[in-house]
Amino acid sequence: MQQINRARMLLVILLIVVLTGCGTGNFQADTNYEVEDFRFTNQNNEQVGLTDLKGTVWIADFIFTNCETVCPPMTYNLTELQKKLKENGVEDYRIVSFSVDPEVDTPEALKEFIGQFEADTSKWDLLTGYSFDEISEFAKGSFKSLVVDDPNSDQMIHATSFYLVNSDGRMVKSYSGAEEFDATQMALDIEALIKQEQNQ
Repeated sequence: MQQINRARMLLVILLIVVLTGCGTGNFQADTNYEVEDFRFTNQNNEQVGLTDLKGTVWIADFIFTNCETVCPPMTYNLTELQKKLKENGVEDYRIVSFSVDPEVDTPEALKEFIGQFEADTSKWDLLTGYSFDEISEFAKGSFKSLVVDDPNSDQMIHATSFYLVNSDGRMVKSYSGAEEFDATQMALDIEALIKQEQNQ
């Protein structure tokens, strides 16, 4: 009988811990990298820069439209994240996809690419309008991320991570954007980060 009561007590404590964690919106940052200032062109031929994103939590990734492997599933995964955020009532966020093949990826090409997905493009900027060297240096400096040209093909080599950036423009966490992507967990983290910043 004593063991049953002890087990029940442990279960109650565990439940309280879980519910408290979910309810207070505690967000734990893994990194604290400052995103370098930028101003690039999106799929609508509009200029988008770091100053436009200040005050908003945003998600960054690196893709290109001719990608034959990871970019389509990564982009699909971000549409799944958008659905989760909508389910959770989270509206105040942005997604920024930086092209790593800017010579090919014109605004028109990026618009056609994102049009293949069920994406809310009112919250999603796909950026181009820079040189390959510029985006390679930007990825390395801001996200500690590798972007290199594959000399044996027309493909680019880049990380498959999603990067969570806080409203001050600092990258605070990264996630697998491909096979092991967890839309539910990332949506919870985004919601927790937004709540945490609102309470500061």
